[in-house]
Amino acid sequence: MNKTVIYPGTFDPITYGHIDIIERTAYIFDKVIVSIINKPAKSQFMFSVEERLEMVEKSVDCFDNVRVEIFDGLLIEYAKKKKVNLIVRGLRAITDFEYEFQMALTNKRLAHTIETVFMMTSEKHSYLSSSVVKEVVSYGGNVSEFVPDFISEKLQQKLSAAYNKPI
Repeated sequence: MNKTVIYPGTFDPITYGHIDIIERTAYIFDKVIVSIINKPAKSQFMFSVEERLEMVEKSVDCFDNVRVEIFDGLLIEYAKKKKVNLIVRGLRAITDFEYEFQMALTNKRLAHTIETVFMMTSEKHSYLSSSVVKEVVSYGGNVSEFVPDFISEKLQQKLSAAYNKPI
């Protein structure tokens, strides 16, 4: 049986925690679609959806069974369109679980044939989030342990441009 799953997120930016979930998901399932949500311009994203797509693609290009796409609207409708009935979500802490549990139940109500599978992040990444990475960089901190080098450079460039000075 060929099993395809969707791993959705904002990936603003993708971190080693995300990559850990993708790698482990790619090992378990036949095909993984990493799906980047494209929200309206009013959203507080640091990177455009095109920049996020480029960063995620470069981060996962070593996995033969992973592809990256952008989607709009409800995840459940996107999953139906792709004919995928399994969504993978990463969990770091109990606070993640509360939100993800609510979303999984909502999605189940909207489409009873689509399941959500939760995967715990590796312990070494359990504290890591895109928000933490952006905050550390905004104060001049080194994020090389949290993201691939090319993403660290993009973060520095983005902040340097925002403040019109080198960081």
